[in-house]
Amino acid sequence: MSDAAVLSIRKASKSFGARRALDGVSLEVRKGEMIALIGPSGSGKSTLLRSISGLQTLDPGAGVIEAFGGPVQENGRINSGVRKTRTRIGFIFQQFNLVGRLSLFTNVALGSLGRIDAWRGVFGLWPRETRLATMAALARVGVADYAAQRANTLSGGQQQRAAIARALVQKAKIILADEPVASLDPVAARKVMESLTDLNARDGLTVIVTLHQVDYALRYCERVIALKAGRIVYDGPSRDLKTEQLIDIYGPEFEDVFWEGAPK
Repeated sequence: MSDAAVLSIRKASKSFGARRALDGVSLEVRKGEMIALIGPSGSGKSTLLRSISGLQTLDPGAGVIEAFGGPVQENGRINSGVRKTRTRIGFIFQQFNLVGRLSLFTNVALGSLGRIDAWRGVFGLWPRETRLATMAALARVGVADYAAQRANTLSGGQQQRAAIARALVQKAKIILADEPVASLDPVAARKVMESLTDLNARDGLTVIVTLHQVDYALRYCERVIALKAGRIVYDGPSRDLKTEQLIDIYGPEFEDVFWEGAPK
């Protein structure tokens, strides 16, 4: 792992039965990068993110994942100290992963549980620092007015921005976002992507986001990593990704991710 890297993946492989979801993936991520992971369905994007966070084990063997200079997993086993590492990695799920019956405030405050006594969360006895941080995070992503509402009464875009706010309260240094705009309308999707971009630009957070929409990848991310059949087939500046490369990556799916203003 180089001195400049906050995340290092070496020879990561993962199989589900006969299907090879990841096939010897290696890459390094530097602090403060905004990276889009793209590729057709089943290319390994979500598997890679879940493996980085330790939610998914790699196959036994040479695969190693390190974050902040310490191991997340190696040889198909999650490291015993991964819990501490996870407190610095925020994960944004496609389906928001909020508790619908709880208020938006409580859902976001739960991001502090890695740093406070668990019983405080159970009884809603949040320390002053957590209360202030939660309201500040909700305001940052534009949903503070809904703090008292149950999460399941809000739109998908509002819930997803709250999930981003929770990562702020968590004090995450890396945010992994797995198809965060897949189920959102274009306006809500843009607001979510703008929130992630703002955290990257203003706070220097490292953001890795899987996207089906290639236009979002090129618009919001300076670096694009494309996966196909579990292997990296492109890793470089978004401005250098050409239409012929996208055709090779997506094949018959290319029309689904093509849009007005695609790269020439």
